[in-house]
Amino acid sequence: MSGREPRGGAVSTAGEGDTDQSEVFAFLADPRNWGASGPLERADTHGAVVFLGADKALKVKRAVAFPFMDFSTLDKRHAALVHEIEVNRANAPGIYLSVEPIVRRADGSLGFGGPGEPVEWALLMRRFETTLDVVAEEKGLDAGLVLDLAEIVAAAHAAAPVRDAAAWLADVGRYIEDNEAAFLARPDLFPPARVHELSASARAHLARLSPVVEARGRQGLVRLCHGDCHLRNIALFEGRAVLFDAIEFDDRIATSDVLYDLAFLLMDLWERDMADEANLVFNRYLHLTRREADLEGLVALPFYMMLRAAIRAMVEAARAPRLQGAAREDCEREAVRYFETAEMLLEPLEPLLVGIGGLSGSGKSTLARHLAPGLGRPPGAVLLRSDLERKAMFGVPDIDKLPRDAYEPEVTTAVYHRLCNKARAVLAAGHAVIFDAVFAREDERQALARVAEAVEAPFIGIWLDAPAEVLIDRVETRTGDASDADREIVLRQLRYDLGSLDWHRIDAGNAFETTLAAALRAIAGDTGTH
Repeated sequence: MSGREPRGGAVSTAGEGDTDQSEVFAFLADPRNWGASGPLERADTHGAVVFLGADKALKVKRAVAFPFMDFSTLDKRHAALVHEIEVNRANAPGIYLSVEPIVRRADGSLGFGGPGEPVEWALLMRRFETTLDVVAEEKGLDAGLVLDLAEIVAAAHAAAPVRDAAAWLADVGRYIEDNEAAFLARPDLFPPARVHELSASARAHLARLSPVVEARGRQGLVRLCHGDCHLRNIALFEGRAVLFDAIEFDDRIATSDVLYDLAFLLMDLWERDMADEANLVFNRYLHLTRREADLEGLVALPFYMMLRAAIRAMVEAARAPRLQGAAREDCEREAVRYFETAEMLLEPLEPLLVGIGGLSGSGKSTLARHLAPGLGRPPGAVLLRSDLERKAMFGVPDIDKLPRDAYEPEVTTAVYHRLCNKARAVLAAGHAVIFDAVFAREDERQALARVAEAVEAPFIGIWLDAPAEVLIDRVETRTGDASDADREIVLRQLRYDLGSLDWHRIDAGNAFETTLAAALRAIAGDTGTH
């Protein structure tokens, strides 16, 4: 566990529920009672109290009952802690250690284990460095850590057991109704007219999306997931991102479409103005899972992100009355901000297809990554790259070099065909697409334009030019990239007859900022955006 308190400050411990836990908390506050090296820190949430030593931590469930979780009895708290270890060990085996009894000894004192009647149960954990919300706020998330996020979520979903989609759909409808009731109870924070508008839009979206979710259930994509996958529940442990603190008190709450589980992380990043990071996680997840069903399922992602933001708004509003002074004001501002994010996430945006072509070394992939977060609906455009698709076709890691016959014309035709089909599916789901490939042949460029035409989406073609010496220098100096291009390939490409080229031609041989600005102008000019 980290030493991080929830944003907005610690929850008041006055009134611990229908069981007085103050004696237990006083006992745990002395590090000598459980062999911790002090001084201790204490972190409070609505459902638990955590005591943090230098290298380990103890977590005790509060004796509280909410509509969504009930820890009101000792047996229920014990069961919850046992289940918490069960659901978290797969993702964080180095953090979750054991559940320990706190007993009343013969002399009336409290102690761990041994003879005596348990009066409380505590979860023993290894303390980790911090959580990623703290890292994000203090110094941001580097690309390696962001890629870790996609990988740990994809791995967790791959291992998650399949569950029933119909039951989950019913719960989604209940979430919408619960949110509306909670929002209407706080008109000082959430204007009732806007609450009704958001709720009506959410119901309409759910009605349209129900057949999609039912189909995803038949495909095995409704699973028992983490359930609370956001930066505050991702630890930095031994230098790596680790999922922890999954929903353990109700499997129904943790059950969802895997994209809904991912949506919490994406929404959290987006709400923190970390659009680049959200888009990187999004695209890396899609690349790792390689489920074509997810491309069609993206039609539900804005709704899922909206629902996550709305639930966060409701939770923060419910938490605020427990706080005092500035901490309460901060919590209420956060609730309002989440509500506004929820409203934004359902705003309609037209899908868009951008093709980025150019010879090897012209900077196509770099430009695509910088453009993607700002195109289409959150979390930005889906990136389709021919180099990555080719590696996937041959079943090799992204940076492994392919043999020369993997670049025969018929293979390249198959790569472009597969990516055009994926682009069509993503556009039909309402999301923007950036297709990154050489596009040296006129028929390849025309085929891409027809994809956009088939789904009535705007299309912008961008061709990157650069001097031969720049192209060669770039391919010879880059490392850890999916492209297999080298000097020989660039020299061969320079002899291509490109045919009629009606895409926007941009000089990409100078500073990248200049190239990016020119591409943004081209997109704005063709789509009428500003």
